[in-house]
Amino acid sequence: MNAPDRDQQRRIRRFGVTLALVMLVSFGVLLYYGYDIYQAAPPIPTEVRTTRGELVYSKADIETGQDVWRSIGGHELGSVWGHGAYTAPDWTADWLHRESMWLLDHWSQAQFSRPFAELGRADQEVLKVRLQEELRTNTYDPSTGRITISPDRAAAIAAVADHYRGLFRDDAALHDLREAYAMPPATLKDDESARQLTAFFFWATWACTTNRPGEQVTYTQNWPPEELVANRPTGVIVVVSVVSFVLLLGGIGALSWYHSARAATDEPDPEAPSRDPLFGLEITPSMRATIKYFWVVGALLVAQMITGIVSAHYGVEGNGFYGIPLAEWIPYSLTRTWHTQLGIFWIATSWLATGLALAPAVAGFEPRFQRLGVNVLFGALLVIVAGSMVGQFFAIHQKLGHGVNFWFGHQGYEYVDLGRFWQIFLFAGLFIWLGLMLRPLLPALRRAEGSNKQLLFLFIMSAGAIGLFYGAGLFAGRHTNLAVAEYWRWWVVHLWVEGFFEVFATVVLAFLFSKLGLVRTSTATSAVLFSAILYMLGGVLGMFHHLYFTGTRSAILALGASFSALEIMPLVLIGHEGYRTLRMTDQTSWMSAYRWPLYFFVSVAFWNLVGAGLFGFLINPPIALYYMQGLNTTPVHGHTALFGVYGMLGIGLTLFSLRMMSWEAEWNTRWLKVGFWATNIGLALMVLLSLLPVGIAQTWASVEHGMWYARSAEFLQSPVLETFRWMRAIGDSIFAVGILAIGWFVIGLSAGWSKKGKRTEESTTVRAVPAAAKA
Repeated sequence: MNAPDRDQQRRIRRFGVTLALVMLVSFGVLLYYGYDIYQAAPPIPTEVRTTRGELVYSKADIETGQDVWRSIGGHELGSVWGHGAYTAPDWTADWLHRESMWLLDHWSQAQFSRPFAELGRADQEVLKVRLQEELRTNTYDPSTGRITISPDRAAAIAAVADHYRGLFRDDAALHDLREAYAMPPATLKDDESARQLTAFFFWATWACTTNRPGEQVTYTQNWPPEELVANRPTGVIVVVSVVSFVLLLGGIGALSWYHSARAATDEPDPEAPSRDPLFGLEITPSMRATIKYFWVVGALLVAQMITGIVSAHYGVEGNGFYGIPLAEWIPYSLTRTWHTQLGIFWIATSWLATGLALAPAVAGFEPRFQRLGVNVLFGALLVIVAGSMVGQFFAIHQKLGHGVNFWFGHQGYEYVDLGRFWQIFLFAGLFIWLGLMLRPLLPALRRAEGSNKQLLFLFIMSAGAIGLFYGAGLFAGRHTNLAVAEYWRWWVVHLWVEGFFEVFATVVLAFLFSKLGLVRTSTATSAVLFSAILYMLGGVLGMFHHLYFTGTRSAILALGASFSALEIMPLVLIGHEGYRTLRMTDQTSWMSAYRWPLYFFVSVAFWNLVGAGLFGFLINPPIALYYMQGLNTTPVHGHTALFGVYGMLGIGLTLFSLRMMSWEAEWNTRWLKVGFWATNIGLALMVLLSLLPVGIAQTWASVEHGMWYARSAEFLQSPVLETFRWMRAIGDSIFAVGILAIGWFVIGLSAGWSKKGKRTEESTTVRAVPAAAKA
């Protein structure tokens, strides 16, 4: 072993030890504060009674109300504590404002015989102080489990509950408001369900306005912003936000310095092979069996696009789709459920299918019955997708009992919407996938040596993490406290999707580039470990930035803000990685066969910087998220990060896998070129012409008037915002052309129009590339 190789091995060992320590400490802290979340969660009372002894709500009402909330789509129809959909209001902010205004008007009429709005400022301030004493004082008794409220507040609760009963049932006077919220008439089929739903909304709102015992801050850190009850940013929110800015700048500086210092000692990439290393690759039966997975990826991607277009249109036309009363069969809450869930399904399928296609190629052999296992897993995938979607259809149409709904219908949590049975089924499917991955890889690991063994080990470990960490979503039960359920939900959405899938994708790309001979295996291994350290350093505890205002204490807020700032660090150098990937397409003539998969990898780098980096940090600091949580600034980040990063990567991996398995064919990439540019341009216009302007306008309204107003029909249905929301059709249309073009290309690989002959031996051998061609 020469000196550079020894240095590289020492670096790999250091990185390996560092990654292990980062994981150990980070997950230790994550679990410790997870226990704290259990202890600090807003209590669910055994009953809510007035000082006169009248029962307002029982614990059974609140828990059944949570079941009702699930059955109408949960997070997919409005939001609670800022988490959920954006067309209907945030029910906690809306309830808080309505309850507050009812009390102020009631007291104003009793004391001054005039509405609150007609009082002078001094009299208004007196009543607002009374309101703050009424709502912020914590009257929960731990010994009895009872919340005691005044008769006036009970009357206010009854008035707000009556409004919601009419809204969720079929009150004709609220028809226009239902249209603005994209809610069909009779979302709930009986008054008792509506009453129980209001019990859950009351409890969630009570946590937003009631001080923690011994503190002058509510259970939700004074969220949502509401001046009437003195819900304002706390000192912790402001100070920690400043600290997060400093940490980000310091981290960027340190990373840039380290990268510059390391670049001077790094070995240059090897000379590209004289011949395409994948030309002549033996395509095993199980590898061929994965092709149908990629067909499903395309079908689910198109279905997600269609449900996204319909969901966005409901935001401007209520319950119609260009005059068609589509919501009678597929209401907004269902299309949005399918839209978010299909995104997870097709992206995960593309990544998992890539792993199944790559494993035999990496190992160099195929175990017995591997093809059978791949086909069984494919059948399970179809059952999970179809079964969960059918279950959600019946749930939202109120055809399932609450217990059946939890297991087979709708769990109500965004990105973890599928019923518990389907969730367990998917968890089992991931372990089947893991088993299929390990069958060829473990024997290959025993035979491998040096850097090849280390990179293969990382591949296996990242695959194992994908199988394991989805199971975190199973820890939240049917009646788990919402604060605790949010903790486990973000284990899936953040740690599983944004964490371990990120590491798995990094390992897969390293494998692909080393397989093509474009990077040294030792260099790839070192880069994977270093990237994993950076992802895990900020990513594990950065999960807490989703939990600032979900019934947690200030420590969660401080940890989430600090470490989520560090999540941006690795994205600073993403432009370098994108440029490096782009250069690979011109290294040799045979690399032109991989041009478009590599271009999608380049777009991943771009959207990682813009979507995950810029738009992510736009909303991550506590002071920003305090005013932005639940506004259209969130889907700005969501679309550009989820589709821009994970979606583009899924498409790139799909194309690379198909390229690997059709190495003998020369591709006709005309439609692929259209697909690449149209999806990227369409995604950018979707954000810049619609989501971002609406989100900024909402943020201004939230700061000036409160969260209730920023999410209100009065504000969102104003002519200017209506225009911005209609302008989304421009980006959506271009994006749709891109998706259909990619789908058409993939179909053409089987039908013939995406191929233009066979690749020759000459075309896969390196030759000089004319300067004009490079340009």
